[in-house]
Amino acid sequence: MNYPTVYSYEPAYPINLIGNTGGAVQISIHAPSPYICANRERILPDWQNHLCLWMVIVLQQSRYQLVESTKEIETEKQQLREKFMRFGVDVAFHLRDRGYLTDLIDPRTGYPLLSRPGEIPHDDTAVVKALLHYPIICNQCRVLVHPRWGMAVYPSVLISVAHPAIIDSVIKTIAPLHGWKQIH
Repeated sequence: MNYPTVYSYEPAYPINLIGNTGGAVQISIHAPSPYICANRERILPDWQNHLCLWMVIVLQQSRYQLVESTKEIETEKQQLREKFMRFGVDVAFHLRDRGYLTDLIDPRTGYPLLSRPGEIPHDDTAVVKALLHYPIICNQCRVLVHPRWGMAVYPSVLISVAHPAIIDSVIKTIAPLHGWKQIH
C-alpha cells in the first residue's frame, strides 16, 4: 500500500473573508489527516497515483446555531451548501485547467462531486476536528464548535494535489467573484 507523502504547509494565518451579507468565511490549507491518508483509496479510488494531497477547509459562518433541525436552519444549511458548491466548483475547475487534480466533497453526502465515489464517504466534520482541533457536539448530527462563531459554522472541504501556494492564489482570485472579500 502506498501512503501519501506528507509535506508541511503552515500559512501565517487562515484566509479570512467576509461575504456580501456579512457572514464570515475562514479558509485554511492542510496536509491530510491520518484518517484520510489511511483511507484515501476507499474515499477517492481514482486518486491512487497522487501521493501528495492537500485539504482545503472552508468554514462559513451561519446566521443560526446549527444544533437543531428547523425549517429556517435547514434552509440556511442548504444555502451555505450551495454557496460552497458554486465556489468549490470554480476553484476545482480553475485548478484542473492548470493540470492539478482537484475535487470538492458534497457536504450533504460526503462523496466527491467530480471524481468517482469510493466505498466510504468523507466526513468534513471529522477532518475539521482532526486538523483544526475544534470540538464537536454530538446530537442528531455532529456539530462543530468554532472558537468565535460557536455552533454557527458550516464546514466543507476541497481536496487538491496542487501546491498550497497555488491553491491559496486561486482561492484569493475566485473568492471575490462569489461575493467574498478578504479581510486585511
